[in-house]
Amino acid sequence: MNYAFRNGKILDGTKEMKIQQGLCILVENGIITDLIPDANADLHNYKVIDLHGQYILPGLINMHVHLAGNGKPQKKQRNNEKLVKTIMSSSLTRTIAYKMVAGFAKDELFSGVTTIRTVGGLGNFDTRLRDEIESGTKLGPRILAANQGISVPGGHMAGSVAVAASTIPDALKQLEKAKQEKVDLIKLMITGGVLDAEKKGVPGELKMSPEMVYAVCKQAHDAGYLVAAHVESPEGVRVALENGVDSIEHGAKLDNSMIRLFQERGAFLCTTISPALPYALFDSSITHATEVEQYNGNIVFKGIIDCAKAALANDIPVVLGNDVGCPWITQYDFWRELYYFHKYVGVSNSFAIYTATKRSAELAGIGHIT
Repeated sequence: MNYAFRNGKILDGTKEMKIQQGLCILVENGIITDLIPDANADLHNYKVIDLHGQYILPGLINMHVHLAGNGKPQKKQRNNEKLVKTIMSSSLTRTIAYKMVAGFAKDELFSGVTTIRTVGGLGNFDTRLRDEIESGTKLGPRILAANQGISVPGGHMAGSVAVAASTIPDALKQLEKAKQEKVDLIKLMITGGVLDAEKKGVPGELKMSPEMVYAVCKQAHDAGYLVAAHVESPEGVRVALENGVDSIEHGAKLDNSMIRLFQERGAFLCTTISPALPYALFDSSITHATEVEQYNGNIVFKGIIDCAKAALANDIPVVLGNDVGCPWITQYDFWRELYYFHKYVGVSNSFAIYTATKRSAELAGIGHIT
């Protein structure tokens, strides 16, 4: 089916975008083929969509998604490892969980997100759903999938959306499994996070050894994969970049040496303000956060913002993700991350849209198709 979108206010996703009017967008077989003057356009071979003066822009790209989570706040932390073990223990519960994951992906699409990058999920659900969406048997956004991440015993999300690798051979075994599942990228959990920190001041405690990070990155790169890493401390940023990681997920306050590492590696930053914000800014009577969680949430919140500002000031590429699945973060509110990027990092609205569309497409390796 060919479509013609007319009478709209066009935002094209470029860095210096301006509102364009009086133009008609032509789409053939799902690909934008031309942008022509609306007046007297020959559209007899197209289904015409009149936008009635509304805005139209590229689909958003959410670069940090966990499809297994719904974002429902909890009065107390649950044992995710135990929960996932129960879910994956029978065909019935696996079927129910997969339907839930597919529904969440559809929510992303219906909220204006046309591509998601998943960075930790249940088994091989993400690649399976990716393939079903591509074949047309399920409705959803384009998925760039990592499936399960690689963590360590006691590490971030170990046993739930990441496998706990006790040794380097264990980590490389999981990498080989990911390759067999035909993932699009590899995800490492290098540091801890807000919800698994047991003491004040250590939300990004280093969990994975530099040697393991290096071994996985080298083998992943040899196989043609980029490596993303959960990192929430300056030490974690340094270890990740020194040992080959391609994208820092979340981030922390940078010094000059870390900025140089970003630049030398050609690495990029995925900013995720949404998950830390409730712990930093909401009253604990609402979040039910402990004193430790609130204290550490504030550290991470400030670190993520500082990291994004430093990255932009030093021409380090930045993309956006909302870490959906964390408490208070749903599969349909990625738009909030653009607003937070504007409000707390200080970018313009148009730059936030550029970051979540064209820039993300380029860094996700899909700039040629979207």
